[in-house]
Amino acid sequence: MACRLSDSVFLFMCPHQKLRGSREILAHCSPSPGICYLKGDRLLQKGNRHKQFLFPKRTKVLQAVAIPVVTAPTDSADYRKKLAESYGFKQIGEPIPEDVKLKDVIDTLPKKVFEIDDVKAWRSVLISVTSYALGLLMISKAPWYLLPLAWAWTGTAITGFFVIGHDCAHKSFSKNKLVEDIVGTLAFMPLIYPYEPWRFKHDQHHAKTNMLSEDTAWHPVWKEEFDSSPVLRKAIIYGYGPFRTWMSIAHWLIWHFDVNKFRPSEVKRAKISLACVFAFIAIGWPLIIYKTGIMGWIKFWFMPWLGYHFWMSTFTMVHHSAPHIPFKSSNEWNAAQAQLNGTVHCDYPRWIEILCHDISVHIPHHISPRIPSYNLRAAHKSLQENWGKYLNEANWNWRLMKTIMTLCHVYDKEQNYVSFEQLAPEESQPITFLKKVMPEHA
Repeated sequence: MACRLSDSVFLFMCPHQKLRGSREILAHCSPSPGICYLKGDRLLQKGNRHKQFLFPKRTKVLQAVAIPVVTAPTDSADYRKKLAESYGFKQIGEPIPEDVKLKDVIDTLPKKVFEIDDVKAWRSVLISVTSYALGLLMISKAPWYLLPLAWAWTGTAITGFFVIGHDCAHKSFSKNKLVEDIVGTLAFMPLIYPYEPWRFKHDQHHAKTNMLSEDTAWHPVWKEEFDSSPVLRKAIIYGYGPFRTWMSIAHWLIWHFDVNKFRPSEVKRAKISLACVFAFIAIGWPLIIYKTGIMGWIKFWFMPWLGYHFWMSTFTMVHHSAPHIPFKSSNEWNAAQAQLNGTVHCDYPRWIEILCHDISVHIPHHISPRIPSYNLRAAHKSLQENWGKYLNEANWNWRLMKTIMTLCHVYDKEQNYVSFEQLAPEESQPITFLKKVMPEHA
């Protein structure tokens, strides 16, 4: 039986005599379930000639009762419900059986969710172009105090460009691959994102989702990396703490501009994408500055670009980061567990989902990346009907973000994550600050 003695303090007020003999406290469990008693063995010792006691004036015998902690099994529905409430989730899925294969899940999806519809695909382009143009108009007309709202809208609208290119990379936008390559490249150019380098690395993310070393999206910090130098440790604490909603900028710089990171067969296509991005910088930026000045470049391009990276970072960390979702080594990894059980569906305000083409309906996208974005909701409904008890689902809320940003830090095989505060409390003021200022609303 597991017992815990809580808030027990013994205060010895004995100014004239020293404690004689040993102090031992023995626990004895009673026949009644869940009750333990503590017995002092030689706790009260006699003094010289048996005339004086350790407490010469007043003696009280304290019997402490330990209250048992009844721990629910980690696979019980009640435990998962409490965990979900604590983390800001609607539901934490139960573990998927080991014998379930990813193909078993794919086979339950309706065939129609894999069908490409050109009308729906080009309608998504129209939505993104129109909403982005509207955002630029809002920026040009808004007084200074409304600019943050205009930037939020425009940054969200341009995130839709990314999702269109994302569909092109997964061959779920058009049946014509040349069309997909052209549209994907053009959609990524205003974001200064090289399309082919991103595609190559993103394909690896899908093939190795939540695999500890191989996943090219985000993964926990390595303990060795965290301990390597004080400067790097401070940068990591800030990056995975208060600046985590813009960490995709670091990912963008590190992964997509170095051709040495790609296989020889990929280098040519990577260079073409990089040339397109640099052409946009060389032509597009000077035109913006010529027409609107440096402040215009900040207003019309840079601030919406930061808004885009906010969503890029937020979507990525919410989709795959939670204290209960493990990253596993390649020899322990299971595709069905990672894609179905290790990916999170999150509901956002509807206008965000419309402008971002339902990229947040993410579990079916990881079951099969060939599902077009406009069919993700139908696919998710099918998964809920057939595999609903295994799904992790949430509404976007403060508690969810606070959980990820203050707990999901350094990799630990047993606990999944160890927070920075546990490893370096004296250097974790940014995390302490987040805990104080971020609301608990779920």
